[in-house]
Amino acid sequence: MITSFQALACPLDGKPLQRDGASWRCTAGHSFDIARQGYANLLPVQHKRSRDPGDSKEMVAARRRFLGPGPGPDQPGPYQPIAAAVSRALLAGLAPGALARCLDAGCGEGYYLRQLAAAAAQRHPLALLGLDISKWAVMAAAKQDKRPNWVVGSNANLPVLTGTLDRVLCMFGFPVHAEFARVLKPGGELLLADAGPEHLRELREIIYPALKPERPALPPTPEGFTALPADTVRYRLELTGVAQIADLLAMTPHLYRASAAGRARAAALDALTVTVDVRLTRFERQAQVRAPSAAPARPA
Repeated sequence: MITSFQALACPLDGKPLQRDGASWRCTAGHSFDIARQGYANLLPVQHKRSRDPGDSKEMVAARRRFLGPGPGPDQPGPYQPIAAAVSRALLAGLAPGALARCLDAGCGEGYYLRQLAAAAAQRHPLALLGLDISKWAVMAAAKQDKRPNWVVGSNANLPVLTGTLDRVLCMFGFPVHAEFARVLKPGGELLLADAGPEHLRELREIIYPALKPERPALPPTPEGFTALPADTVRYRLELTGVAQIADLLAMTPHLYRASAAGRARAAALDALTVTVDVRLTRFERQAQVRAPSAAPARPA
């Protein structure tokens, strides 16, 4: 069962937001309209680094085509094994029947939250919040599924009340650990998904003249957290057709990092088998977390 997310905070002063018709309002009088598609923009203009931050409309469309609508056995999608592992990790340890609040920080077009909602079924009541800095991503997510709350926002200043979340998910995104620690309850868990050393190696070998040195096997444990057992999702994926290969490239940063010659080599492919290699690292929020001095004031 998916229920409404009731722990939003005003991005201007940190006060609780309450639903008031087609708006979210705080006691200081700040108001944020809910768009007809069902999402709210909680990213103040002064917090933007560009006029249209995040993934472009074209990148969002490519990701939606590649991942598929999901969930369901009829359209599992090429990244279904990743989504299944993420859902298992997020639901592990939750008390059956007890409401849990979960944030997808960098939700894209909502694929992983939709899969999580399906995996939870009736056993785990969830209040889901999908947040992304790209308005195009959030708009696409809201159009596909009305059950979670969807907001345009930034991981650097999460519009979420302090100490209210049971789970935070960050998929291939830009983690801000201090903010994640702030919004998680003591004992809450953070799940990070990052590309492993072999992820899409075959495609990268085609578009780049040489591959960069690999990163450390696991990221360091962030301040305020305790490391939990990590997991790896690795399998072979057959890409068929120019369009599918183009969509995979378009939904990754490699599209802009590759040279024109590298993109041309990828565009000439009509089939390719790649390795999917994703690292899932989990961290538990410690009972005592020291708030960084630069953090904005938040309600107690």
